[in-house]
Amino acid sequence: MRPTARLFQAVTSPSRARSVSFIGLGRMGYEMAYNLFSHKFAESSGNARFVICDARSAVSEGFVSKFVNQFPGAHISVANSPEEAVLASQTVITMLPSSPHVRNVYIEAGGLLPALRTLPKEDVQATLCIDSTTLDVEVAREVACDVHKVGANMVDAPVSGGVTGAKAGTLSFLVGGTQTGFDLARPTLAHMGQKIIYCGSSGSGLAAKICNNLVLGVEQIVVAEAMLLGQKLGLESKILAAVINSSTGACWASSVNNPVPGAVPDSSPPSERDFDGGFATSLMLKDMGLAKNIAMSIKSPLPLASAAEEIYADVIEDDPELANKDFSSVYRYLRLGSNHK
Repeated sequence: MRPTARLFQAVTSPSRARSVSFIGLGRMGYEMAYNLFSHKFAESSGNARFVICDARSAVSEGFVSKFVNQFPGAHISVANSPEEAVLASQTVITMLPSSPHVRNVYIEAGGLLPALRTLPKEDVQATLCIDSTTLDVEVAREVACDVHKVGANMVDAPVSGGVTGAKAGTLSFLVGGTQTGFDLARPTLAHMGQKIIYCGSSGSGLAAKICNNLVLGVEQIVVAEAMLLGQKLGLESKILAAVINSSTGACWASSVNNPVPGAVPDSSPPSERDFDGGFATSLMLKDMGLAKNIAMSIKSPLPLASAAEEIYADVIEDDPELANKDFSSVYRYLRLGSNHK
């Protein structure tokens, strides 16, 4: 699809340097983009330009309506393709579901790379791509290599902190790429998170994220097991959670994302909203698979992660509704399963 007149004008004017595009308005991306644009709008005294792009036009239009309502006079447009987004903006952030989506947005027709090849050399060299998708490390490295060959900069910057952190602007970014790419990306990432950690060359941010989520995925299951066991032994959930959270079992999966409603009065986990609004079980299953696949390729043992992957797969198979619920809903699966035995 050809760029709209409004976006095409941005390509041929200095406004491309003042413009930021965000592609992917899922649960995380929506909140990240909103924080980024809000801070950039204030920082530029209203002179910054913004472009959003999502496969669901209704979501994009809703985002624009909400943003303009809060920030009257904001320059924000909807791109109909990744091509339009990069032609309009010097900085492009992508937050996508998985590896195939990244390939589609960056490499295939209508994507970022084909569009970059049509731009003057100086415009390409000024372009920065930041991908916050959690995907296969090798795919990330291949895409980054292609972007660098064209002459643009790219970093992988997956996040930790969940939807709550995305909304609050307290995410941690785990960044992989060149030192130059990291230095260029840091000011943009600072508008969306509090911790920005340079992990090394391309793919290193993803490697760190996959290892972190491996721990998280396993911990959430064992917290669910412990809370269920404690209840069956007659312990009140609040008391058990308080013990765990102040003892050696303390972890985010218990203190912040506790799977039992009301167990952590100072927090508001998805379990109190029927497991809505958190990190989807299907995404945790994907991350467990990423860890397992890369571990197999380098012959690194993952007995607990492999077991966790099977459990999350069983959760979704047993109750497909839980695929889009927070992954702490594994507790519901275990509780209902134990009641049937």
